[in-house]
Amino acid sequence: MYLLLSIFAFGLLVLGHEFGHFIMARVNGVTVEEFSVGMGPRIWQKQGKSTLYSLKALPIGGSVKMYGETADEAGEGSFFSKSPFRKMTIIAAGPIMNIIMALIVLFAVILFNGYSSNVISEVVPDSPAEAAGVMAGDKIVRVNGERAYTFQDVSTYIAYNGLNEVKLELETAEGTVVKTMTPMESEGRALVGIVPASVENPGLFESMGESIDQARSLITQTLFSLKILFTGRASINDFGGPVTIFKISSEVASVSLWGLASFAAFLSINLAVLNLIPFPALDGGWLLILLVELITRKRLPDKFVGIWNTIGFVILMSFMLLITFKDIFLPGGF
Repeated sequence: MYLLLSIFAFGLLVLGHEFGHFIMARVNGVTVEEFSVGMGPRIWQKQGKSTLYSLKALPIGGSVKMYGETADEAGEGSFFSKSPFRKMTIIAAGPIMNIIMALIVLFAVILFNGYSSNVISEVVPDSPAEAAGVMAGDKIVRVNGERAYTFQDVSTYIAYNGLNEVKLELETAEGTVVKTMTPMESEGRALVGIVPASVENPGLFESMGESIDQARSLITQTLFSLKILFTGRASINDFGGPVTIFKISSEVASVSLWGLASFAAFLSINLAVLNLIPFPALDGGWLLILLVELITRKRLPDKFVGIWNTIGFVILMSFMLLITFKDIFLPGGF
């Protein structure tokens, strides 16, 4: 039951992403030959007026096949015939749709469940925060120079910092101040001794504002994770593939459907950000090629583009297979 819910939620994210490409292709007059959700062999299909709609066996991707993606098909309604800018709007529409979907989900979660704000409601007695002079009512805006949009940002940056000295930038009644403290350890966690204020019944506009802040937080946290990866402070054991995603989402769904919704928003933001990385075979890789064409006003050779995307696809599939192998056979890590 919960596994089916998680698969359904993940499928919606992919569907939304591909729907973004699909809609902008139509807006720009490009013929879509196939709109598919999933990868592998087709298990269902329906032929529309000009588009084949299909569902494939593996719920770990999807695609929009457009007419004229190569010079051999440069006729009316072809992707090839459009300007680089129009092509960029089609490619960028997928990640943008994922961000829009995340905003809608976050808005609903916040409106009906409330949220924890960056305003401090209580300072724990004899804690590092109390010793540093932090007061109830102060609002945390930065942690070690990193912008904190939500209290989750505060928790994440303090946890990542460990037991090293941490600087909190606060908005107080006297203005903006910076407080320095060394976290204490409690049950293996680094804590400074602050309790966030809970907003239980936010209004419509407050929920909209907080959903934007939470989306910005998720984008920032995803970029922060990539920074950790590329600076060598994370390993492959810190990553999970579809198996891990379905496992976690099933566990979250068993606790609360609102929890599953929040996790889906998190995945949707991750999908958007990762897809915008300028790497071959990703949307960001396509956008990089099209940006070069837009600036130079020259189309890059089809052979180069083909090799570029093939290399990227092979690397991505190899990484996916490695992660999936780890998830199934070595869940404890290599």
